[in-house]
Amino acid sequence: MPSIFVFPFVSPLVRAGALASAGRRAVARHALAVVLGLTAVAGSSGAALAQAAADPSADLGPLTQRWLDDAMSRNQASGLPLRMEVSVGSLDSRLRLAPCARVEPYLPVGARLWGRTRLGLRCVEGQTAWNVYLPVTVKAFGPAWVLTGPVAPGTVLTANDATEAEVDWAEESAAVMASPEMWVGQVAARQLVAGQALRQTMVRPPQLFRAGAQVKVIAQGPGYAVTSAGQAMSAGAAGQIVRIRMDNGRIVSGTVNEAGTVVVAL
Repeated sequence: MPSIFVFPFVSPLVRAGALASAGRRAVARHALAVVLGLTAVAGSSGAALAQAAADPSADLGPLTQRWLDDAMSRNQASGLPLRMEVSVGSLDSRLRLAPCARVEPYLPVGARLWGRTRLGLRCVEGQTAWNVYLPVTVKAFGPAWVLTGPVAPGTVLTANDATEAEVDWAEESAAVMASPEMWVGQVAARQLVAGQALRQTMVRPPQLFRAGAQVKVIAQGPGYAVTSAGQAMSAGAAGQIVRIRMDNGRIVSGTVNEAGTVVVAL
């Protein structure tokens, strides 16, 4: 049975009740930036942590641990209020790796230290070059909003639909919505169940008008704005780009604002 190494990396955790709404939004944005940036951070630390190994297949655990420790400590230096935990799997027991003077860990192209991923190990100084991958699971525990009950598709979410709790942000690829302002008033995009942490793919803006409805159109240009009306060719929600058929038959595209008006930039 493959051995599992678990390395906790703990940053100063900001307790859920102490986070202000503005702080939660900043945390969410900062977390996304850190997650996307971990590829570059981790990749730059591999060469410095390469070590000599007479029999690399026998004990790559310490090398992997030091590399991950370095990569995750760089992340923690950013002050992100998440409790990071990394689980490292084992190589296939059937592998027989040739002796290598220097083994270099690296993060494969397109991979990131978030959720279920993998870490590459390659021999850069040896008679026989080899390259293998270790399974890695990165968990990032932090405050989020969890549904207290089921929510049917199309239901408008209210503040009573979720409660704050600590969850693994990295359990799914979709970003956690750490502030109630990000989901209160939004519509459930699909059937949601109790216990789910609210994420961006679970909700959508409410529709402000349906296809075929008459809508107000504002055409804006440098120093002027012209108001008219047209027929929506599709349903529209705040922030969406929709097509409108004007009274003269011309079709224009514009962005729906919070009031349901379609703004066309000229």
